[in-house]
Amino acid sequence: MAHAEAHAEHEQQQHPIKLYLLVWGLLFVLSFFSYMVDYFGLQGFLRWSLILIFMMLKAGLIVAVFMHMAWERLALIYAMLLPPLLVLVFVALMVSESNYVLLTRLAFFGSGP
Repeated sequence: MAHAEAHAEHEQQQHPIKLYLLVWGLLFVLSFFSYMVDYFGLQGFLRWSLILIFMMLKAGLIVAVFMHMAWERLALIYAMLLPPLLVLVFVALMVSESNYVLLTRLAFFGSGP
């Protein structure tokens, strides 16, 4: 009886191969778009924004499906995703502060010789 229950539980944990193939296809499409950014020669803020967006989407798909985070407990998901999110918030605050410091230095010390 215990063997049958364990086998039934194991079968419930398996995910359909269609899901993995769909995610693999999405990763291929996102990589194609990422390469197209270079192929078309986009430059500046648009280039880096697109590259980072595609990178985050691919990383999210890999973590969610292939590392099975989509089926984990909410506490584990928060433990994995909350610290990097907070780091991004702190980086944004530092960028804002650096602009303030730059503008203050330019206002008091001038633009230089």
